Amino acid sequence: MRWMFAVLMCVATAACCTEQPARNKPAPVERGGSAAPRAEQAPLVVVSFNIRYGTAPDGENAWPKRRDLVIERIRAHDPDILALQEALRFQIDELLDSLPGYASIGVGRDDGRTRGEHAAILYRASRLSPVAADDEPAHGDFWFSDTPERPGSKSWGNTVTRLCTWARLSCADVGGTFYIYNLHLDHQSQASRERSAVLLAERMGERRSSDPVIVAGDFNAGETNPATLYLLGRAPSVPALSGAAAPSSPALRDTYRVVHPREREVGTFNAFAGRTTGEKIDFVLVDDGWTVLDADIDRTMPDGRCPSDHFPVFARIVRKTDRAGER
Repeated sequence: MRWMFAVLMCVATAACCTEQPARNKPAPVERGGSAAPRAEQAPLVVVSFNIRYGTAPDGENAWPKRRDLVIERIRAHDPDILALQEALRFQIDELLDSLPGYASIGVGRDDGRTRGEHAAILYRASRLSPVAADDEPAHGDFWFSDTPERPGSKSWGNTVTRLCTWARLSCADVGGTFYIYNLHLDHQSQASRERSAVLLAERMGERRSSDPVIVAGDFNAGETNPATLYLLGRAPSVPALSGAAAPSSPALRDTYRVVHPREREVGTFNAFAGRTTGEKIDFVLVDDGWTVLDADIDRTMPDGRCPSDHFPVFARIVRKTDRAGER
């Protein structure tokens, strides 16, 4: 009987020492948030990344010599949505070949098809899908100009064509549908940046449903620029289009500042030198339909090399719910 007792004691000891599964912890509520996300929601990971033109004569930083670094950073974040700027068609194709499971939305800014920079939206096809609303298409593009439907058009002092690509995406586990806008504002003309912000606000106000909104992109404007402040609801109205009154600010929130409200070293343009000073010009903004779980600037530099001349920025977000559980 002693041997049976010893065996039972060993079994009991082993059972006590076996690691138990961790209990699911509730998702943290954003500072100032009034409604917690549902427990079953998986966070939506959004990355905005200016990957630098693949044809730029950057020497040791040319696209073929850093493509794998870009892919490595994207894989590390495993985003549900990847908002690209300065992406040429062949770069997007190479990323899609290396990142199975993603689909892309967007056109070239020069001709509305494949020529020139794309403000492409890559999305995880197993989780997300474009969906139309009433007579509104599931996705589209508009140009920052007086003729926003005309491919290649430009106005307001910008010598470079600028556009926005948008999509209405459905994701059952974050509560239905939402809009994502990806843009690259002008690097020289302040008038263009301000009027582009107004046009963006107009298009957001015209959307067919009240679904929550995400805005990602390279603004070429810092946090105190009037165009940025207008989108954040912190500045008087900027000049309107065609002399009309500008629409009310969409009052978006910078996901980074929700998490890091006092951080001062926020530079996102690194000039391939790892620079962290300067202004934060890359953003993931959200409206009040989202709770921000995390957000940051990814300054990872494998072997001291920058994957691009911009650091990617990312956010982890979930849909807010009201007390009745409706999204």
